[in-house]
Amino acid sequence: MKKYLNLLFVVLLLTGCSRSPAQKDILAKVNNYEITRSEFENEFKVSPYGKTDTPESRRDFLNTLIDRKLILQYAQQKDYDKEKGFLKLIEKFWEQSLLKVALDKKTREIESKISSSGWEAKRTEETKMMGDWMNELRKNAHITIKDGTLNNAADKNRGR
Repeated sequence: MKKYLNLLFVVLLLTGCSRSPAQKDILAKVNNYEITRSEFENEFKVSPYGKTDTPESRRDFLNTLIDRKLILQYAQQKDYDKEKGFLKLIEKFWEQSLLKVALDKKTREIESKISSSGWEAKRTEETKMMGDWMNELRKNAHITIKDGTLNNAADKNRGR
């Protein structure tokens, strides 16, 4: 019985000291940031380096990725990520990305419902359905426009 306990202890000790699967997936470390193999592969595929998949192109891309991470870490240390201008850029990027996703999904949904044949007929039906959707969104929303505010801004801009 003592032999089995000792063997169990050794097995547990060895498995406890071995690297976890997540650690095995780490391709490189840049300060405290870990670049995983999957992160590398996903970015490599869509990069210009991925067009010619060779050991040299992979090494070059890894060095480029490391440089990017170093610059990003520098920018964070300098608190560039907290500046008003940066946050405004993030907000605009988020809005544009979400608009694109929503419009792409709605377009695909509408295209799947179109029964017309011919490019012009499909385009006309798609435009009508998109307009109907926008009208429905407006109808179900509470929109308040303060009269005069828009004109006041235009008047101020003309007075410059």
